[in-house]
Amino acid sequence: MNLDFNQDTLLALLLLSPLLFTQSILLFLDAKKKGSNAWFWGIWGLIQTPTPLLFYYLFVVRPFLKKRRTK
Repeated sequence: MNLDFNQDTLLALLLLSPLLFTQSILLFLDAKKKGSNAWFWGIWGLIQTPTPLLFYYLFVVRPFLKKRRTK
């Protein structure tokens, strides 16, 4: 098995890894606080960006804020 990483690939991995890891942690903690599926949001946040953030806002944050306003 030949792993041939060039400098561009390595640089991309080094820049994206902390971003994805941070996104995952923040999604997990906020989803846990709001009572949503924390593990789902955390794992999805590790896989890609920014789609999980957009969907999290649409399906968790907005309904949570609407529910809070009506109380």
